[in-house]
Amino acid sequence: MLELMGLLLYPLIGVFSGLLAGLLGVGGGIVMVPSLLLVFHLNDVDSPALMQIAVGTSLGAMVLSSLSSVRAHHQRGAVDWSLFRRMTPGIVLGTVLGSVLADRIDSQSLQGVFAVFLLLTSIHMLRAPRQNQDPGGSLPGWKGLSAIATLVGALSALLGIGGGSMNVPFLSHCGIETRRAIASAAAIGLPIALFGAATFAATGTLRTDLPAYSIGYLYLPALLGITVVAILTAPLGARLAHSWPTARLKRAFSAFLFIVALHMGYSAYFI
Repeated sequence: MLELMGLLLYPLIGVFSGLLAGLLGVGGGIVMVPSLLLVFHLNDVDSPALMQIAVGTSLGAMVLSSLSSVRAHHQRGAVDWSLFRRMTPGIVLGTVLGSVLADRIDSQSLQGVFAVFLLLTSIHMLRAPRQNQDPGGSLPGWKGLSAIATLVGALSALLGIGGGSMNVPFLSHCGIETRRAIASAAAIGLPIALFGAATFAATGTLRTDLPAYSIGYLYLPALLGITVVAILTAPLGARLAHSWPTARLKRAFSAFLFIVALHMGYSAYFI
């Protein structure tokens, strides 16, 4: 009965994560990681590395949903591919480093870091200047952009998120229009998902305390259940991103991050 409940809930996670992947450029990880932890507990998935499993599975599920989201944004001409090419080397390096680091941190600490990060990001988004309020903003040079990309990749892989929660406010601060920032962040999230999932699969193979049907830290029942649905809902999120007012997008993004941060902090230390 519990296994059946899990199989029913994983696609539901995919619905919301796919919508957010297209709508906010975040890859859906901010939904998948806490949701997976909850379903794992309900479904009696037993392992001392549940957070690593949630993060690795989240990155794996983001591969196809991010690709679907990027395609939808590209069709609207919103992705800055020049920026994507400039940031990708740093993103890949940081993603591999963050994935290896996640393997060496205990599950509870990862949850705490996740909660604090999302809370700070939420507050920043609420206090950030409105669109076009700072028209003089510009992207840093090659070295600065590479350093930021490496940091974004590392934190994204460590927490199982697509990087949009960092890239969207960063790109907006640099003077890039919000919808274009969201679309570009969705594209940048694709190498994070690819290299993060591959590294989590590799590092997890060294452990013997993972649940059945796992490839390293990638838990296949959840991965397949989420992916099948998420690739269908991501394009809908992308369409909404191009029709909703920018101010509403920012408020929705910030409010959602705040709620997820509170939930993660509570579950890390009280559940």
